[in-house]
Amino acid sequence: MTTDKDLSMDGQSAMAMFAAKGIDVTPNKDQGVVKVVKRQGVDGERPMMGDRVTVHYTGKLLNGKKFDSSLDRKEPFSFNLGKGQVIKAWDISVLSMQKGEVCTLLCKPEYAYGSAGNPGKIPPNSSLLFEMELLSFEGEVLTDDGGIIRRIKVKGDGYTNPNDGATVDVHLEGSCGGRLFDSRDVRFTVGEAEDKGVPLGVDRAMEKMQKGECCILHLKPKYGFGREGKPEYKVGPNKDLVYEVTLKDFQRAKESWEMDLNEKLELASGVKHKGNQYFKAGRFHQAIIQYQRIVSWLEMECGVGMEQQKRIQDFLLISQLNLALCFLRLKEFSHVVENCNKVIELDGKNEKALYRRGEARLLRNEFSLAMADFQQVLQVNSSNRAARAQISICQRKIREHHEQDKKIYANMFQKFAEYDAKVCRRNMAVIKNKTKQKNE
Repeated sequence: MTTDKDLSMDGQSAMAMFAAKGIDVTPNKDQGVVKVVKRQGVDGERPMMGDRVTVHYTGKLLNGKKFDSSLDRKEPFSFNLGKGQVIKAWDISVLSMQKGEVCTLLCKPEYAYGSAGNPGKIPPNSSLLFEMELLSFEGEVLTDDGGIIRRIKVKGDGYTNPNDGATVDVHLEGSCGGRLFDSRDVRFTVGEAEDKGVPLGVDRAMEKMQKGECCILHLKPKYGFGREGKPEYKVGPNKDLVYEVTLKDFQRAKESWEMDLNEKLELASGVKHKGNQYFKAGRFHQAIIQYQRIVSWLEMECGVGMEQQKRIQDFLLISQLNLALCFLRLKEFSHVVENCNKVIELDGKNEKALYRRGEARLLRNEFSLAMADFQQVLQVNSSNRAARAQISICQRKIREHHEQDKKIYANMFQKFAEYDAKVCRRNMAVIKNKTKQKNE
């Protein structure tokens, strides 16, 4: 990146340079942000709305006074583009840059700190000069595991998003390895996109989108068509997918607080059935969405009368148990234990919850805890043969673990003994040599 020398001109000289070489990058072409490219970047993609961008920058007033610099801190600065995390001039100008590009920006007050300024640094109504280098950019990560990455081509309108259960109208274009395999308009319910052949990743991204938004979604196999692939689209197993999605319209579903208890209980039956269908089809992620919906509706409800309270508890118990089973299939054992614990809080002698928690703990190599769970199962139902078999497995695993520990410690002590013997021999040799020298 260039140096302070490049921003050391006075205000009049700066205005002359930008008038001669500058490019107006504002959408309205009102000269609010003018850019002069000092070093061209790498040809290729430019950042998009929502991308995580990393830059180096130096900011100065028109009189040449520096007020901030990432270079002085020796630390690049990162932010999410178009999210209002930085001044408006930055959100606009970085969209026009390429990776490696260095440019100088002249920003009017309304695109910088406006009439308020930044007390102690920037006076009110100040135009500012920035020199900026775009170091890198990457799409917005929508999931903790990095399985869904979004890049926004066209920003949507408003501040509302589709919620779980909303009805959405979208245009989809799906591709795999550069080959377009799906292009259509489709309507689906958020949380049930699988019914229309739409992958989980597109479904999950809906709750982040706004009406009119067009984005590109990069989906890992878990959020695409998984290990099975999609033969009708000629997409093989474990393939990364790219979807261009335009949210044309949506109708939000009622939130939990907008429904009374009777409505929730009525809807819960259908949602449970839908979850069971997904589970039987091996669509565990989709089943989880359905069961979690029931829990979110009912976990804070008390009910009126014994009958209603029992219906609430029955729905919660079956939903938590089914969630535990889904997570067990997905090998997400901490979630299995968490959901089983919630069942046991409601019903301390629930055989299925104790057994499934034991299975998860056994697979986490928590053999003693697992054995305690299976023993509790036998206290509830002494004829549970599976629990007896699991106890035998736990006992064998505990013995194997102890034997392994004994070998580790035996080898450790053997090495200590060998080391001590070696040191002793060396010390004896030293003493012998000194005695010999003394006698001579």
